[in-house]
Amino acid sequence: MPVPDRREPVDRHLLRDTAYERLREAIVDGTLAAGEVLHDDELCEWLGVSRTPVRDALRRLADEGLVELAAQRYTRVASLSVRDVHEVVPLLAAVHGLATELAVPRLPRSAIRALHAANGELTEALRRGDGMAAYRADDDLHEVFVGACGNPEVAHVLDRLTPRLHTVECMCCDGRLPGGRFVAQHEALISRAETGDASGAASAARANWMTLGGVLVDALTPAT
Repeated sequence: MPVPDRREPVDRHLLRDTAYERLREAIVDGTLAAGEVLHDDELCEWLGVSRTPVRDALRRLADEGLVELAAQRYTRVASLSVRDVHEVVPLLAAVHGLATELAVPRLPRSAIRALHAANGELTEALRRGDGMAAYRADDDLHEVFVGACGNPEVAHVLDRLTPRLHTVECMCCDGRLPGGRFVAQHEALISRAETGDASGAASAARANWMTLGGVLVDALTPAT
């Protein structure tokens, strides 16, 4: 068929994605605080884009649970809570369990080395009491399985779920952190991956994610 005469609005899509990524990053790291009202004009000036990509990005963030939209009333950063942990973590556990089971038969030796390195970084971060470094190391470990699982849809699903978890982790990084049990779970996960036990590794991955959920719930729950 002939090349269409109408040019696709590539620039608009790129601007929308850029606006989304920068807004998401600002929400996750706390630059835009929970409950903060977002004004289109201010966001347009900050991002250097027009209103359309900003509104597109805000709708996408609302769909992911990071922004609250009320027509003609407000647009604001969502206030996350224990409920978000209960909603997101079991889904992450299931998807990461699947990724792990798919990945184990495909893991090269370099991936096993990367798993050990990530767990070493986690151990060191916990020793220092560096919450964000600990959470990043945990992400790096599980990302090895996601990258090797051979199913790109897994990454797409996680891209929608993970930002809400990262926002909660940022809220909790100065409070209670995963401890020795977390490191031991990783060691068990790596050991099963090394021996080719895909189902055992998947079970260990799911248990590890549920442990993280418990840590975050405890950190968000006020002491009585």
